[in-house]
Amino acid sequence: MAFSPAFLDELNQRNPIEDVVGAYVALTRKGSNLFGLCPFHGEKTASFSVKPEKGIYYCFGCHKGGGAVNFIMEIESLSYPDAVRFLAKRAGLEVPEDNRDNSQYKKKERLWALSRDAARFFNEQLRTPGAESVRAYIARRGLTKSTVTHFGLGYAPNTWNALMDAMIAKGYTKQELLEAGLVSKHREKGTLYDRFRNRLMFPIIDVRGNVIGFGGRVMDDSKPKYLNTDETIIFNKRRNLFAMNFAKKSKQGHIILTEGYMDAIALHQYGFDCAVASLGTSLTQEHADILSKYTDEVVLTYDGDQAGQNATKRAIPMLEKTGLKVKILQMKGAKDPDEFLHKFGADRFKLLLSGSENQAEYRLRSLEARFDLTIDEQKVEFAKQAAELISSYATAVEREIYGAKAAQAAGISSDVMKQQISRAYKQRMAAQKKAQEKKQLDVYAAHQPHNRQIRYDNMRSAIAEETVLKMLLRENALFETAKELKPQHFSVPMFAKAYETLRRHWAEDHNAGVAMLSEVLTQEEMAHMTAIIHKDDPPISQEAFADCLRVIMSEARKASGEGDLRSLQEAMRKKKGYGGT
Repeated sequence: MAFSPAFLDELNQRNPIEDVVGAYVALTRKGSNLFGLCPFHGEKTASFSVKPEKGIYYCFGCHKGGGAVNFIMEIESLSYPDAVRFLAKRAGLEVPEDNRDNSQYKKKERLWALSRDAARFFNEQLRTPGAESVRAYIARRGLTKSTVTHFGLGYAPNTWNALMDAMIAKGYTKQELLEAGLVSKHREKGTLYDRFRNRLMFPIIDVRGNVIGFGGRVMDDSKPKYLNTDETIIFNKRRNLFAMNFAKKSKQGHIILTEGYMDAIALHQYGFDCAVASLGTSLTQEHADILSKYTDEVVLTYDGDQAGQNATKRAIPMLEKTGLKVKILQMKGAKDPDEFLHKFGADRFKLLLSGSENQAEYRLRSLEARFDLTIDEQKVEFAKQAAELISSYATAVEREIYGAKAAQAAGISSDVMKQQISRAYKQRMAAQKKAQEKKQLDVYAAHQPHNRQIRYDNMRSAIAEETVLKMLLRENALFETAKELKPQHFSVPMFAKAYETLRRHWAEDHNAGVAMLSEVLTQEEMAHMTAIIHKDDPPISQEAFADCLRVIMSEARKASGEGDLRSLQEAMRKKKGYGGT
């Protein structure tokens, strides 16, 4: 739906871009702009920029950008109207003529409410006679009453429809229960039944406090041992972490990443309120991106078996990609944090944390374990691979320290190892430089939009169109000078849409801002528009503006004339019998 210019202006004034983005990204001020790690891709150095005075964000790494509405569309996976509604609710604004029958956001609100009520139902069931086995299990695991309350643990009754009946009685539909992942459909009969039965229930809560799904541990020999909610429009296990809603508030300076719910809960109970767990899946890049928003350091506490070591090795590069410092905790005498805490207590775990290895040490030690260093041939191969590994370490200090350790392990001199590392490092840097130079060679390509779906077929006109739009956004009064300029004069279709929209808003309300473009431009087009606005501002003058208008009109006439000439030539060829019958 189209929203009025006045409403959109009020919406954006009440939702400052720095506040909207700041709810998801830790921002640091540098001059008049704010910078942070991009929430849309992994990075070590902050390339995500927010310009409060222009109401826009832009990432110089992945090239996503736009206004507050675009940011919410991207990060919450909402349509344009639903993102507007999201921000309106945030600001306490009523959306005019809000027909929300087909609203994705309205559906999400219903499923959040349903999941919250389901969590309350499960929690209440924990106190019923049928939950005796679950209460006994909780006692055996040493969970206190306050911990059970804190995490909202519950019990799914050993029946086929207890939850479904309770939720329908509250006014929810069977379709909503299905969409929330709380019931399943029988393949042959098509009947619905409770997905979770006779299980200890763990509500999964997102960072904004919404219940989005559940994990359930079975109380008998049924399989699977742990069952999670299937993917829904509110639950994505790749983008959420168990207990992140608590850990994001921790003051401990790091986040402890565990393999399971019980490990995370045990850590919280023993005072380590910075623990989180993945949701039945291995660590993803999305998880790493989430962690980087709330901490600078992650401690991995995966099990010490082969599967745990493999998971650790996979996790390290993903976490490092976001700029996180990574440490690895090695436990002896216990298979996981839960068992360690119950056997040895919180103080011993604190000592363990303080002595945890950094990722560089862990990776080198893991590499060393693969070789028999009593055999010369294996010493040589270890030295080669160690040099290659250490050459990837970020700082010269790391390369120096771990080079010496690798040399000692291989039984060679530090100078020889240093030469090997230096050679590997230079080769790595040369390859990176070559790739960068190749990228910079094509000047024409450098001026083309990063998104290949947006092309400049007429570079001269496109640059003038960029300048015109930038000037119009900075000084709306220039629309009076551009009366002869029509959308059809633009060579770039997205610029034509942008100009037409801005001109319409100016005519209706004498207010044309970049936020108005979100309703007509795609996310990719809006990101490109933001990139243009981020460029150095041209000096605003009637003369410069008029020059750009002349270029656009002139190139439009040429394009039109060339088209007419081609049509005439084609007609003549056909008339003479060339190229057709």
